Amino acid sequence: MAEDKRVEAGIPANSSATDSTLDIEDYQLSGRQYGSIEPHVFSDPVRCAHWQEVYENAKYEGRHRFDPSLTWSPQSERLLKRKLDWRIMLWVWVMFSSLDLVRRNINRAVSDNFLKDINVNTNDYNTGQTIYLVCFLAAELPGNLIGKKLGPDRYVPFCIIVWGALCAAQAGINDRPSFWAFRAVLGLVQGGFIPEMILYLSYFYKSNELPIRLSVFWTAIPLTQAYGALLAAGFLQMRGVQGWGGWQWLFLLEGLMCIVVGIASVFVMPSSITQGALAFRRNDGTNKWWTEEDEKILVNRLLRDDPTKGDMNNRQPVNLKGIWEALTNVDLWPVYLLGITAFIPFQPTANYLSLILRNMGYSVFEANMLAIPGYILFAINILFFGWLSEKLNERSLVASASNVWMLPFFIGLICIPKTASPWVRYTLLTGVAGIPYTHSILVGMTSRNAKNVGTRAVSAAVYNMCYQVGSIIAVNIYRDGDKPYYYIGNKVLVGLCSFNIALFVGMKFFYIWRNNVKAKKLEELSIDERKRMVDTRFAH
Repeated sequence: MAEDKRVEAGIPANSSATDSTLDIEDYQLSGRQYGSIEPHVFSDPVRCAHWQEVYENAKYEGRHRFDPSLTWSPQSERLLKRKLDWRIMLWVWVMFSSLDLVRRNINRAVSDNFLKDINVNTNDYNTGQTIYLVCFLAAELPGNLIGKKLGPDRYVPFCIIVWGALCAAQAGINDRPSFWAFRAVLGLVQGGFIPEMILYLSYFYKSNELPIRLSVFWTAIPLTQAYGALLAAGFLQMRGVQGWGGWQWLFLLEGLMCIVVGIASVFVMPSSITQGALAFRRNDGTNKWWTEEDEKILVNRLLRDDPTKGDMNNRQPVNLKGIWEALTNVDLWPVYLLGITAFIPFQPTANYLSLILRNMGYSVFEANMLAIPGYILFAINILFFGWLSEKLNERSLVASASNVWMLPFFIGLICIPKTASPWVRYTLLTGVAGIPYTHSILVGMTSRNAKNVGTRAVSAAVYNMCYQVGSIIAVNIYRDGDKPYYYIGNKVLVGLCSFNIALFVGMKFFYIWRNNVKAKKLEELSIDERKRMVDTRFAH
């Protein structure tokens, strides 16, 4: 069974059918245990010399800390990993929260007669969301490539400040054209953030540490919506203050909050392990956060887990070859396909939950507060199923839990009559909103199967572009003529859930087949041929 999981589990599956298991099989313990162990990927002097030359040629920012003879204890590595969680992961979560607060506060604004105030209907709203998603999609790859060139510590804070300012300016929306225009520019500014952050986290964490942190990363969505609902419950009560609608105060105040996060990010976001944030640099440019020994451990544990993480400088652009390799990596095509379809069923309910609750007779305050239990369930499920995937070393089937979970709730929504108790419908909607959001599992598969830093940057963006294609489809499923209970739309979502479950199972069998092919070809190679393959497959 171990080889059946090689591609799925993230063992690099790249340019040839025989190169995907060698360095992981020979040095598997280096990625699964803490503390330095022998042998590791640089124990062979010839291999070590090869990679040292790669790092020098690439001007990898941590190359001065590369030390194949370095040893360290499991306790010191665990301590440093905890520091990474507090110093890197926590702020990445805060930045993602600022994005999600802005991109989804429109869902809460509609509960305050936003559509009526600017004289648009549900279909116009759907068009605005489609415009946003098309622009978000269009900016995914260019934004990520710009971030790769400039460095995340420069590009990301700038984008956060800009989208905060745009959010605040939405208080001036007064008609359909201005609504659509703001949706477009917000999408363009926010598009590259998520793949940039996935790549950024890979600069600090080993491959087996990344999936659970991506699960934590995506808890920003439900937790932001939970506290966003609390904020909205208060801000929307300001309707009438200065003659403004509550939704105008919502946009203004939440936009200002994001600007504060962006300014803080300028000072607290490091660009790499060895390049500290502005607020934590000594006069000589060294990093106050880490000692020299800390930096050596952090750099060497990362490179021994995956030598390719040093094959580019963190301000080096991705070339056309890297883009082409990411697009033609056959082992990622099933993940890209599921990126389009897997989470379509969840999104219409997420986008319309507050509006549906309002149409069911709940007040603005009640509609926003009643959405919170679904967000909390969502957060719990993200963490649990992310942990379960790592515990079972199983991705495809655990990821299918998202659609298995939603299917009975959608069946319930199309079966209950219009006269059913609002609490029954609310329970079913909360069940959909509490989906096991296994998006992080699929994202982790793209990162762990990438060939090098360049293709990792592109594949993360391509996957997110696929996700946005699905989002564009999703925002057009609930139509104006189908409200308030969207029976036709929910029937479509039942079919999509069933289709997605079959796709997840198909992806599992595809990877079993691919790994069997790889195993047979691998057996034909000698040990020396395998070593040469590892040393040359990522050379530029």
